[in-house]
Amino acid sequence: MNLNIGKIPNNILEKLLKMYDSPKRNEVISRPAVGEDCAALDLGGDLCVVTTDPITGSDDETGFLGVNIACNDLASAGAEPLGIMVTILAPVGTGTDEIENIMKQLKKASEIVNADIIGGHTEITDAVNRMVLSVTAIGKVKKGKLVTTRGAKPGDDIILTNYAATEGTVILSYYFEEELKREFGNDFVEESKKLLTSISVVREGLLAANYGVTSMHDVTEGGVLGALWEVGNASGYGLEVDINRIPILEHTRRICNFLNIDPLKLISSGCMLITTPNGSGLLKLLHENNIKASIIGKITFGKEYIVKDGDKCIKIDVPESDELYKARGMKGLI
Repeated sequence: MNLNIGKIPNNILEKLLKMYDSPKRNEVISRPAVGEDCAALDLGGDLCVVTTDPITGSDDETGFLGVNIACNDLASAGAEPLGIMVTILAPVGTGTDEIENIMKQLKKASEIVNADIIGGHTEITDAVNRMVLSVTAIGKVKKGKLVTTRGAKPGDDIILTNYAATEGTVILSYYFEEELKREFGNDFVEESKKLLTSISVVREGLLAANYGVTSMHDVTEGGVLGALWEVGNASGYGLEVDINRIPILEHTRRICNFLNIDPLKLISSGCMLITTPNGSGLLKLLHENNIKASIIGKITFGKEYIVKDGDKCIKIDVPESDELYKARGMKGLI
């Protein structure tokens, strides 16, 4: 079976992860699972939380994206970012100025999330034909405060922070810059690019963890619908959401309409799914801290993941390849 571009399908990943079912170290308190992006280690005192992520879908601002995406994973576990390690694999022909530019992006992003760059590896290799970044982020969380994706419970409100597909909007604004300028104008594209500064969810993750929530999951590949499926699958419960409550920026809608892709299935760093028994209380806290957030649905006792659009009910299926790759395949056709 040949696999499509993007993340390995979750049903295949679940089978592969079964080889790690037998724990060996008592210090390891979390195990690999679909939808769980972090590992936690008990080394005495606070828990050490670790995550890793590559950047493969973007050729622009990869350093800035890489740091934020990895630290967003930590935040979804309620962990404060401390240190970042970066592996850079650059294609043959890469210039020193390109590497320096990546390093500047890493520095800028790490300062924003208040974490140190503590090491990594940089290599020119013919194994890649464009820049690939892999970022490992290390954080800490107090014992008893670790948040997982699987903790959602029936009756919980489902909260989404910020806007769907923010990251995808930024990536597509760079990738289709000339096409979008012809369609919407220079100002529109530049405004879309500026959304890059809105892809961190560290603040809301730490606020929500201290407030007390049952689960958190940052929205990445597969978009909001993919993340909802992962929350339901990890928790073992169903969910219902109202599609009209999912906030999407007008810039995102226009770009997705132009490229004929679904913004709810588009890579979406910059928003966080949170479940809690008291959604209105958490909403108040987030709004007091100038963080946009919306209650979009509830966790149910059922097994289905449903999106309601007026009288229509749409079932959320297992996530497939992100809409980003569908859009990238249109390069040269528009």
